[in-house]
Amino acid sequence: MSGLWIALEGGDGCGKSTQAAHLGELWDAVVTREPGGSAAGSAIREVVLSPEFDLGDRTEALLMAADRSHHLREVVGPALDAGRTVVSDRSVASSLAYQGYGRGLGVERVRELNDWALDGRWPDVYVLLECPPAEAKARMPEHLDRIERADPEFFAAVAAGFVELAEADPQHWLRVDATGGVEEVTERIVAAVAAAGFTP
Repeated sequence: MSGLWIALEGGDGCGKSTQAAHLGELWDAVVTREPGGSAAGSAIREVVLSPEFDLGDRTEALLMAADRSHHLREVVGPALDAGRTVVSDRSVASSLAYQGYGRGLGVERVRELNDWALDGRWPDVYVLLECPPAEAKARMPEHLDRIERADPEFFAAVAAGFVELAEADPQHWLRVDATGGVEEVTERIVAAVAAAGFTP
């Protein structure tokens, strides 16, 4: 019996990494991230996020898909096949939002690329953590990576893209208020997942 694959999604600074760690302990889940959830993925993450590299938008999308394919083969797939719950800090939905909407590459083109990379195996549920831009910005690190340095218009397109994805597929998307304390947000996620009928 395959395990449950839960992806935490949303803009930078909304608390995905913190919540992934909390939920991993609560559910005894495998906690991972994209990009960078494997040894090879960490190298890809360094290239994708380093300000040293002036990557084109298509190159960025291709590197993200390459990381995702390897991540599924090395980390996510084996865990799911063993019946484990997997909590991922970002997933394929981030590519739809960031490269499809934000970079303007087209959602369907990015979806097709990643469906091939994942061999059709997508997360079971996406939790969209929604946080006001001002609060998210306050949570950001002092030194920003290459993507975090993008202009406000890019992030507005990404945010709108996440909402559109969630509204188009309510069966697989859960929208959760990410403001407030860490434990409070965790409780909201747990309640939303349970209410939707998913059992980690």
